[in-house]
Amino acid sequence: MRYLRKDVGVAAIVIVCLLLGLLLWQVVDSRSKTFASQDVPLSLTYPAQWLPAESLLDAPVLKVEDPTTPSGFKTTLTVESRELDPADPPTLQTLLDRRVEQRQTLTGYHFLSNSDATVAGQKGVQYQYAYVVQPVDEPRRASLPVVVIAREYIVVGPDRTYYITVATPHSEAERIGPKVEQIIQSVRLP
Repeated sequence: MRYLRKDVGVAAIVIVCLLLGLLLWQVVDSRSKTFASQDVPLSLTYPAQWLPAESLLDAPVLKVEDPTTPSGFKTTLTVESRELDPADPPTLQTLLDRRVEQRQTLTGYHFLSNSDATVAGQKGVQYQYAYVVQPVDEPRRASLPVVVIAREYIVVGPDRTYYITVATPHSEAERIGPKVEQIIQSVRLP
């Protein structure tokens, strides 16, 4: 009983520290960066802790990854853009069919779904697919393959097509969903 006041004091300090830690985590987690391309008319906002990533693609407009993803494969955001012939633009269905055909070369590719979407006031299509990736591809280094869920938005502007893709490990897909929605809501096109 003689240590009761000290125990209550220590418990109060621990609770205050935990609450301050939670507040700090919320502030850091909610920070964002705005990306505005100088090459194509596009801007969007993504989480501030995501870092630039290397790409094997032909120079995407933007590629960033979440270094805190608890997996060998890190959650990535990739934005690509292609010029269109304004006199004869392809339909969204044609663009989707082309993209599905391109993605079929991925290991373990599986088409999941597609639906209509609106991005920055422009009509588009959103489709999801899964594939398998070997994140650590070094000899004599053990690592398990990772199932990746990708959500891709295809948007047709006046003279360009935009492909916005978020790929994440299957185990993180549900957690990352709200962030994907925030990113898509922040997209600005001409």
